[in-house]
Amino acid sequence: MNSRQPIASLSLDLDNRWSYLKVHGDPEWQQFPSYLDVLIPRVLDFLGEWNLRITFFVVGQDAAFEINHRPLRMISAAGHELGNHSFSHEPWFHLYSQQRVESEIALAEDLINKVTGQRPVGYRAPGFSLTESTLQVLEKRGYTYDASTFPTFIGPLARLYYLSRSGLTGRGRAERSLLFGSLSDGIRPLRPYRWPGRQGIVEIPVSTMPLFRTPIHLSYLLYLSRFSFKLAVNYFRAALQVSHHFSLSPSLLLHPLDFLGVDDKVGLEFFPAMELSAGQKRQFVSEILRVYCNEFTVVPVKEHAATVLIGKSGSLGYENQPSSFTSLTRHI
Repeated sequence: MNSRQPIASLSLDLDNRWSYLKVHGDPEWQQFPSYLDVLIPRVLDFLGEWNLRITFFVVGQDAAFEINHRPLRMISAAGHELGNHSFSHEPWFHLYSQQRVESEIALAEDLINKVTGQRPVGYRAPGFSLTESTLQVLEKRGYTYDASTFPTFIGPLARLYYLSRSGLTGRGRAERSLLFGSLSDGIRPLRPYRWPGRQGIVEIPVSTMPLFRTPIHLSYLLYLSRFSFKLAVNYFRAALQVSHHFSLSPSLLLHPLDFLGVDDKVGLEFFPAMELSAGQKRQFVSEILRVYCNEFTVVPVKEHAATVLIGKSGSLGYENQPSSFTSLTRHI
């Protein structure tokens, strides 16, 4: 990596097996099945090969189980940032009361800090379910940044696909009515910005393809790779070229299932690209990160946010937008 390259960030939402089952409506989630003991050493080994430090957004419920303490400490010991991904990981976070929002964030924060010795200063909402009350809590608790916005128009299509592969009805479907966001999310800014009236909180959006607002996160790219490895890589390369053209600083998102394959037998076949082996996924993710690191200096989200807080612009493309939480103007 070249320190003179523009900054970009990389993060992994550490959603556990039980959290995927929970969102899918499978009652087995209540037994809290986990793959963290397999996943975390695998991911840390992979990142070590690339000499990368990234952000892991940790679900507080996982930090509550002693069996997960050693793997979670391994993340911090390897020099990675730990972010807050709520306690219960419920994508219907927008339905919570102010009191419950604060309880979810505070409990996860305290557990992560107790287990790893690292207090989170960044937050990502489960399912990108962000509300004004969440921002109020983050500001109150002294968080530096939020990374919960996902500026794409295809959220409703992703939700339709997901729900079609579940057996959810009634209340279960209603709770997930905003899973993966709404059409209006497609007009959110792509650039990092400060929330109005909350000058201490930076928003680092999960990057999508400029202009078209289609996803470029690894799970989506893996889905495309099922049709053509080369097409998926070239699509990602094109997204980075357009980002350079508009002086955008990307923030790329990883998920656990980007590293777990059909041979791991985790039983999440409803998730796209789960017919691929772990080896196939590792090969693809390696190629994507090779392209990413050739174009940008890749850092944890905390460091990405710091460049906004100290007022660096230029290649970052810093903005003071949007003008309000509910009235978002369109920005490249």
